[in-house]
Amino acid sequence: TMTTTRRSLLSVALIAGAAVAAPMTVLAQAAFPTKPIRLIVPFPPGGGTDILARLVAQKLTESTKWTVVPDNRAGAGGTIGITEAAKAAPTGYDLVMGQKDNMVVGPWLYKNLPWDPTKDFSAVAHVAYTPVIIATGVNSRFKTLADVVAAAKAAPDTITYGSPGNGTTIHLAGDLFEKAAGIKIRHVPYKGSNPAMMDALAGNIDLLVSSVPSAMGQIKAGKLRPLAVTSAKRSSSLPDVPTVAEQGFKDFDVTTWYGVFAPAGTPKDIVNTLNAEINKLLATPEMKDAIHAQGAEPQAMTPDQFGALLKADYQKWRGIVQGSGVTLE
Repeated sequence: TMTTTRRSLLSVALIAGAAVAAPMTVLAQAAFPTKPIRLIVPFPPGGGTDILARLVAQKLTESTKWTVVPDNRAGAGGTIGITEAAKAAPTGYDLVMGQKDNMVVGPWLYKNLPWDPTKDFSAVAHVAYTPVIIATGVNSRFKTLADVVAAAKAAPDTITYGSPGNGTTIHLAGDLFEKAAGIKIRHVPYKGSNPAMMDALAGNIDLLVSSVPSAMGQIKAGKLRPLAVTSAKRSSSLPDVPTVAEQGFKDFDVTTWYGVFAPAGTPKDIVNTLNAEINKLLATPEMKDAIHAQGAEPQAMTPDQFGALLKADYQKWRGIVQGSGVTLE
């Protein structure tokens, strides 16, 4: 009887143990986050990445009662902030707002980056994508893309276009447009979208190539004249602006995306928690409107879908970067 009693006591203890263990696991998951989450923004304030990162941080803080704090770490085409995120502890408390430039294009340009986007990061949540826009100051002589092409053919290498930096998707969109049109225009790299915008508005450069979110404010203010968007279809934020493809350059399609990444090895349940909350946010009319107002298109994905997009783009842009001949130290 001794053994039977022991056995039943043991099984009672095991069942009790299991009952205690189950809520503990739930508690462990529910305990994230217990402190503020830092969202690294690898660009200066005011550009497209910064605007969307601040929107995500603010709305996430409102909807979840978490504290999500944007932290600008600018420099080297966004790769400084990404490097900092790659080195952070994989706990879910250090995230980064990455985009196509620094996660996909940068690694093919910068020879000595200490990370690989497909190995050193966990894709958390895709937030939005946006076409690149080709625009000019409102007092410019260029009214259409055809005007630019004609002027560039008449005087090669005299028309200037500003971008947020060497080797950004935006710079390469300019490069791809040059190749498609068979023209030579001069690239002027800036440190971020804002300084390029200021020079375009002042007439110091002929054209501005920019993300739509970075240009939207000045377009709405009537100071910047959009000539084309580079996506396959028109932007829902700027339905009157024709695509490059519509203006005689078939199949021209360049977009940039924005999304949240965590260091590789961040626990899957934390990644899933973050993904669920960000996707919930992207489904709200308020967030959709806020993203559209910035000239971007909201788009939710699972972590796996976003990871697959990262991998596919990483391979695709290798050829584009090598074709451009751009390299950076």
